[in-house]
Formats: sequence, structure tokens, C-alpha cells
Amino acid sequence: MKTLLISINAKYIHTNNAVRLLKANSDFDMTIFEYTIKDTIDKIIQDIKLFSPDVLGLSIYIWNIEIFKIILEKLSLKNTNIIIGGPEVSYESANFLNDYSVDFIVKGEGEIAFNSLLKAINTNQNYNSISNLIYLKDNNITHTELLEISDLDSLKSPHYFQEDIKHIPNKISYIETSRGCPYKCSYCLSSLEKKVRFFNMEKVKETILYLMNHGSKTIKFLDRTFNANKKTLELFEFIIKHNNHKTIFQFEITGDVLDKKIINYLNENAPKGLFRFEIGIQSTNPETNLLVDRYQNTKRLFENITLIQDKNIIDLHLDLIAGLPKEDLTSFKKTFDNVFNLGAKELQLGFLKMLKGTKIRREANLYKYNYNKLAPYEIISNDSLSTKDVKDIHLVEHMLDIYHNKEYFGNNLHKYILGKTSPYCFFKAIGEFYIKNKYSFKGYQIEDVYSRLFNYIKDKKTIFLLKKDYLNRSKIKPKIFWVNDISRKEKGIILNKIATKHDVSINALYKHTVSIKYQNEYYIVFYKDFKNNSYYIKQ
Repeated sequence: MKTLLISINAKYIHTNNAVRLLKANSDFDMTIFEYTIKDTIDKIIQDIKLFSPDVLGLSIYIWNIEIFKIILEKLSLKNTNIIIGGPEVSYESANFLNDYSVDFIVKGEGEIAFNSLLKAINTNQNYNSISNLIYLKDNNITHTELLEISDLDSLKSPHYFQEDIKHIPNKISYIETSRGCPYKCSYCLSSLEKKVRFFNMEKVKETILYLMNHGSKTIKFLDRTFNANKKTLELFEFIIKHNNHKTIFQFEITGDVLDKKIINYLNENAPKGLFRFEIGIQSTNPETNLLVDRYQNTKRLFENITLIQDKNIIDLHLDLIAGLPKEDLTSFKKTFDNVFNLGAKELQLGFLKMLKGTKIRREANLYKYNYNKLAPYEIISNDSLSTKDVKDIHLVEHMLDIYHNKEYFGNNLHKYILGKTSPYCFFKAIGEFYIKNKYSFKGYQIEDVYSRLFNYIKDKKTIFLLKKDYLNRSKIKPKIFWVNDISRKEKGIILNKIATKHDVSINALYKHTVSIKYQNEYYIVFYKDFKNNSYYIKQ
């Protein structure tokens, strides 16, 4: 029985663990074809037809469901059982059976159900006793019992396929230490799982060493709340002990319940940059959090984030969600500014997605949600945010990514601009400046980002400081896009002072330096051998 599994990932660097788990835990041989959303639909269809599978399995998520719909509409296969699974078809998905000629839907965890289904197909047995299935029986949609896998250690690992070894250095590696989440946030699919279950920690450690030894650069843990595991500190200790100085580790952390002992241990023992924490704050509005069943101690959360930030050992990625119930624009601005001012390396501003199966989707009418009916089901408006409000927040999101998350700037932007105003208002204002001047939000160069900011702020002292950031961020002589206001005579005097004081060749200084000036202050950066040295002179 020829079985083909199809995965369409959002990016090449992503790895689909789901199809590998199905293959690892099956009694049947199967082949995996992995694509990205940039691959053409015709290419995927052609590959499927050439393979001519007896069973075709599709791994469906929010980022690829619309692509798979088109594939299913165009695909014409005789005598092939089509099975779909994944979070995007585990809820409100029965239409796939009639509208897209799908034979079976595997709901929830699929490792055991998928293998049992293949056995039944191979032996022409009935499917009634197989859990986690949706299928047509006598033209009626039939749902079998939905079960979670209680013993996760019974599952075989998805990480040890020989054909994957060559790809490990070029892709993100994903590991689970648990499934489920102890929290019940109404917008999250993890809230629908009954309980948290854990994998054997020794097996997790073996997998980490295997991936590190085969060149993995980034290992990301899929746990919805990694620190729900009582062995959190034990795993951190293990990673630090076996640090190869090549691999970084990412975790989703619930910040307000993170033990300060763990933070202090990492601050004292972890090398800088080894760990990255993703912490969902979502909102600081107490009423909003209660309405989405999110019980968050914001004071303790901010204290923990500050404790992490103080040592600058762990890279922090903080998350916000715009569009939660009863969070109007005034409240969201407050949330945004308070969270931004925590100083995290990255702040992701997302928008509420009304995911199938979630409580918030069932409550859409309660808050007058208007949202896109196609994936990713993103909010358009609700009774607290108008369509214009949402568009304004999107504008802030674009500018946040350009002027903060991409790390184009050093400290001066944050110290002299963002530190003296509302960050939300700054990002909105410069976004409006982009629109007014018809600047593109895509396809820009770094010098464009700086020059547009210079045009916006105009203050010469601040521009001087931002030029310093621009010069210092490069290890080779960068492109200069501003008019040099230093005369040749001035430059000669300054460079001769540097040459005399620091015993540097004057010819090398003329060739490899960039000089900027503000009033009687000069800042000179010398680029050589992929290093830069800066000199400050005041006349």
C-alpha cells in the first residue's frame, strides 16, 4: 500500500514534525513530500499524480489550508484514499468530506488513529472502533470517540530518519517535552486539550544531543507552557552543561509563574544568547484577560521580565494580541507602551485570530466580532475597535517591525526618541509619514530606513546620534546616503589628530574612515579587517 504524506510549510527553515510522527509510528512504509507556501500548486499536484499513492495524507494548518483546498479541488485521483489531519481540520471541518472528496479526517492527535486507519483500509475492516475519526457512513457524517494519547512515551521519535540528517543544519528543529497546556485561554486551541502530559526527559535529552551533534543551529520547544514541566531547571542545566556554542534554544514560557530561582540560575550560569524565551503577555487589561479566561499576574510578570532583562543573558521575545474583548484603542495603547518599555529584544504585535473550535469564536456575536472567513480568520473589527482602529494598529505593527524588531538601530533611537514619547504614537506617526510620502513598506534597504527617519525627525542633534548607530552597526565601510558637511580641511585636521594620537596611517584613515559632525563634535569610524574603531573628538 503506497502511502504519501504531504506537508506545506510556511518557510523552508521550518520542519513538519507531524508527518514524521505519523511515519515513525506506522506499521506501513510511507513517503514524505515537503513543500513551502512558495511552491506552485501545479508542481505539488504533478508530484502527487506521478507518485500515484493508494493513501494520501495531508497535514493542514492555518497557513496552508487555502492552498490545500485548491489542490483538493484540482486533484483527480482514482482509487486513492485521501486522509487529512492537523489543527485546522480538527474542528468545524465536516464539509471537507462532501465538498473536497476527502475520505477521512483525523481529529486531534493522529499517531495511533492514523496507523489504525491504515490497517483498516488495508484489510477492508470497518472504522467504528478507531478513535479520532470523522468520515461518511451511509452518507451520514460519523464522529468516533476523541481520545488523547495518555502515554506519550509509547510514541517513537520523529527525529531519527536518515534522510533528514543532511537538512538538520539548515532548518529549525522542533522538540516536545509535553502536550497540552494548564491554561484555558479562550482564543487558543491548546485550551481544548484535557490535560498536560509529559515525555520522558531522558529521551528528550538524547534527542537534543542527537540534533546538536548533527549541526542543528536552532532547537525550538513546542510546549505551550514549557515551564509547566517540573524538570524545567534540570533541562536548562543539561543544555548549559552540553553547550556546543553553535545551537540556540527557544522556549514558550508563562512569565508570571516562572520561578525566580530559575531566572537567577540562568542569569548566573547561562552564556549570553544560548536561550530565547517567548513570553505571551497579550494584554495588561484585567477585564480583557478575565473575559478570555486568562489569569495573569501582570505585576509579577513584569517583575520577572525585568529580572531577565537586567542581566541581558536571555533574549526575550514578547507577544501582544490586538482585538481581544473590551480592549479599546486607549487600553491597547497603554498595553503596548507598557510592554514595549520593558525593553525586550523583540515585540510581536499580532491580531486576534478566530480559530475554529475555540471558545472566542463561539462567542463572536457577544463582542460583535467581524473577522475574515478565510484563514487565518483575523479580526476586522469588534465592539471596542473600529475598522480604522484595527488599520491603525496594523500600521504600528509594520513600523514596529522595521524600527525595532529588525534591530537596525542601536540605543540612540530608543534613548532619545522612543524613551521620550509614547512608543505607540511614535510608530503610528512615522507610519503615517511613510504613507504621506508614498514610501514602500517592502523592498527597502537599511539606508532607506535611516534616511526616512531623518526626514521625519529633522532634529540635527538626534540625526547625529542616529548616524553614529548606523556607522557602528557595520563592520565594513557602509554606504553613505547623506551630504557630508565636513570640509576637506576640517577632515584633514581631525584625521591627523587621530593618526598622531593612535599611531595609525593617515592614508589608511583617509581610505577607510567615515566622519560625521554636529556643531563642534566629530565622530569618526575606521573600518578595516571586518572591524570598526570609533573616535570622538570635540574641538
